[in-house]
Amino acid sequence: MQIEFAKGHGTRNDFVLFVDPDNLYDLAPEEVAFLCDRRGGIGADGVLRAVRAEFVPGFEGETDRWFMDYRNADGSVAEMCGNGLRVFLRYLAEEGLVSGPEVTVATRAGLRTGTFLSDGRIAVTMGPATTGEEVVLRLGTDSWRARSVDVGNPHAVAVLPSTRALRDLDLTHAPTWHPAEAFPNGVNAEFVVREAPGRIRLRVHERGVGETESCGTGVVAAAAAMGDADHYVVDVPGGTLEVDLSGEEAVLVGPAVVVARGTCTLGEG
Repeated sequence: MQIEFAKGHGTRNDFVLFVDPDNLYDLAPEEVAFLCDRRGGIGADGVLRAVRAEFVPGFEGETDRWFMDYRNADGSVAEMCGNGLRVFLRYLAEEGLVSGPEVTVATRAGLRTGTFLSDGRIAVTMGPATTGEEVVLRLGTDSWRARSVDVGNPHAVAVLPSTRALRDLDLTHAPTWHPAEAFPNGVNAEFVVREAPGRIRLRVHERGVGETESCGTGVVAAAAAMGDADHYVVDVPGGTLEVDLSGEEAVLVGPAVVVARGTCTLGEG
């Protein structure tokens, strides 16, 4: 089976994208993992499939709306991806599938609207960022109190004492958490340092992926967990993003670029 794909990224959180309006290529987990494999496949943190909402079980709304079917690099299904959403919108626009400065698409976390800004960035609504109970994140022999945050998907945000502590983290292994039942489907773990009022730096370990250079929902979750400003500038290894928490929905602003297109044969890996 051949698919026409594109490769894109938002602050170096990268994705394989393809259009499947008639739901002909609902990929199996092993096919997603093949596409995301950085040596045997194309290489990415996840796959974004553009499919018409009418083919999504349980979707209620405009059936011809584009749905962002997001899969993690291991093939598991995820509810939302903020960087992926911006790249998804950029891809749809470049393919001539959407037009106008504002575009609304469907995701497993609900409808999300993107605005194409004059400076080339894209602002996307992320829904409310809801803070919850404290948990404990563990990494090796170290542990930290962390705040749970829901941004349409689950997060745990731990504040570290220094940039050096952040730099020295070994995120080659997934953190664990207590109580285990707090995140029955896994969690995205953010480790944050406050650099200045309204400015933070973070690293993230994404469930089903590992450490990524950026995580859009994680950036929003981290800003919401800090809780002392309406606007944040957030530095991640892959670049800089902005978060606006002043309204009912969080808004994430950042770059998105499509860097390549090609044809891939599945089943040849």
